[in-house]
Amino acid sequence: MFKSRILADCIKNKYICIQKKEEFMFGSFDFQEFLSAFIVLFAVIDIIGSIPIILNLKQKGRNVNANKATGISFALLIGFFYAGDMMLKLFQVDIASFAVAGAFVIFLMSLEMILDIEIFKNQGPIKEATLVPLVFPLLAGAGAFTTLLSLRSEYAPVNIVVALILNMVWVYVVLKLTDRIERFLGKGGIYVIRKFFGIILLAISARLFTANLTLLIEQFQKAQ
Repeated sequence: MFKSRILADCIKNKYICIQKKEEFMFGSFDFQEFLSAFIVLFAVIDIIGSIPIILNLKQKGRNVNANKATGISFALLIGFFYAGDMMLKLFQVDIASFAVAGAFVIFLMSLEMILDIEIFKNQGPIKEATLVPLVFPLLAGAGAFTTLLSLRSEYAPVNIVVALILNMVWVYVVLKLTDRIERFLGKGGIYVIRKFFGIILLAISARLFTANLTLLIEQFQKAQ
């Protein structure tokens, strides 16, 4: 009887039935929330700022696979978005500690760019740079993980997921065009951009470190 009544209601008003079904499946899409989430993720992932690093890896003969990098980054980010809290609790690690560790990695990479020294040693496949450092920590790093968990507490999941998907499309396009960008800028342009974004990365690492270290200190004081 109950199912028959629902079916009758749907037949009488197909629009309402479809609308309720869409809300159940996809949640409440809000353009303002989506746009805000997109801008925040765009700034945090910062694929444009990573172009000098990607070009530097290619100049060293390292292989960068755009399809693999984009796919794995998206899988890690969407997986962490839905299971991040549980994963960190499993290893008894809080998000602030995770972010501080990520800040150290970004700090070392910024020094490498600014001072023209080689700190990061690739111990994976000899000519493979897709997973490390491209996927982690550049694309799917502590900053992106932290941001996703923060956004989830404020926005509907559907808005964040759509924003993340569009950011990954943008990442894929940029990774595919890095060689053209290299030809357009030339060695001098790449050198200047590399130094500039090295300083930007240094500032980001400092902000990420200080903000999360403050949280850790506050947590420690409360525990006393």
